[in-house]
Amino acid sequence: MHAALPAGPRAPRAAQMAAWLARPLWFASQCRARYGDTFTVNVEQRPWVMLSDPAAIREVFTASADLMHAGDANEILRPMLGPSSVLLLDGAPHMHQRKLMLPAFHGDRLERYREIIVDATERALVDWRPGDALALRPHAQAITLEVIVRAVFGVDAGAANERLKALLSDVLDRLTRVRRMVLIAAAGPNNPRIVALFRRELAAVDAELHRLIAERRAAADLADRDDVLSTLLLARDERGAGLSDSELRDELMTLLVAGHETTANSLAWAFERLARTPGGLERVAEDPDYADAAVRETLRLRPVIALVARRLTRDAEIAGRLLPEGAVLTPCILLVHRRADIYPDPDAFRPERFLERAPGTYTWIPFGGGVRRCVGATFAQMEMQVVLRTIARRVRLEAVGEPEPVRRRAITLVPARGGEVRVLARR
Repeated sequence: MHAALPAGPRAPRAAQMAAWLARPLWFASQCRARYGDTFTVNVEQRPWVMLSDPAAIREVFTASADLMHAGDANEILRPMLGPSSVLLLDGAPHMHQRKLMLPAFHGDRLERYREIIVDATERALVDWRPGDALALRPHAQAITLEVIVRAVFGVDAGAANERLKALLSDVLDRLTRVRRMVLIAAAGPNNPRIVALFRRELAAVDAELHRLIAERRAAADLADRDDVLSTLLLARDERGAGLSDSELRDELMTLLVAGHETTANSLAWAFERLARTPGGLERVAEDPDYADAAVRETLRLRPVIALVARRLTRDAEIAGRLLPEGAVLTPCILLVHRRADIYPDPDAFRPERFLERAPGTYTWIPFGGGVRRCVGATFAQMEMQVVLRTIARRVRLEAVGEPEPVRRRAITLVPARGGEVRVLARR
């Protein structure tokens, strides 16, 4: 059998990129309707083979690490995150770094972070008044940034906290604009001009992160702290080796981008959907199981990341086809989450479906899968549930205007109006 790419649209790459950026679900759905569950699109310098069949996705997620490289496939993130990010490593270096990071996001630590999340949410609510119309996305960003600075960076309230939040918020706003991602996709992440641009943009943040790392390494109470940075500084492998300063910097940037931007956008979508679901927010306030189901349904129907990417290191048979070395396989979250054979009435927001059954390993993939599944997935879901319940218990909200279409913000998909609601009353 000869290795070959599946059929796909023949439009120029610029036209396909424009369609993918502007209307990703429509573009992917049109391709699947014409070419089936496996097809090729050209939206960056390498072809993407999109997959939406759970059996094919299972093959990707269970493949050996030396066959499929996620780091290579995610290289568009390199200028922002840095070369040592767990998202950009493959093979043994990836597993080494992942093992050092995992303990920070599991066990008793999650319960300690819960208190920080509740406090950050209640602070954000203090000025909300009946009659106020507001977009929830900026408020969710403020909450998740506060959580990152305190739970991850370990910088408590005070001038240092405010300075760090202002610095991080400014750089994230500039780096997560669509044109930045288009520029990287068109020129390539290793282009000298791209490298120089991001080095300038990140200079102030890099200096602050390295200052924070050095200060924390020297802290007399390092062993007694439970923030993520301190936990990572103390982490050691079986040989007694820990993370270097440059590795820590890249992981902190990864946690900032992945733990702040994506969770804030998911929260905006959750409120946008729940405010249009009769009794939805009231039930979230009363029932933690329903709140968990609402988080899962939000991540199904409105995933903020459209796909997962893996690059083939050699020819391989996937979904009954021999695909060529170098192809980027992209299990499409948008498509698999809307399969009617798995999710009846797939376009409807119905949290009850996750009260009736647990999410499938290869049919619910907002955090990816296999050994590359997001290390902070449990933390993110807990954070969303706590924020949702805290707000729903404190205020009554109603939706404003028509349901919001999807708008792209860099690699994430957000509500076009930011999740608009009106405050009806304080509880």
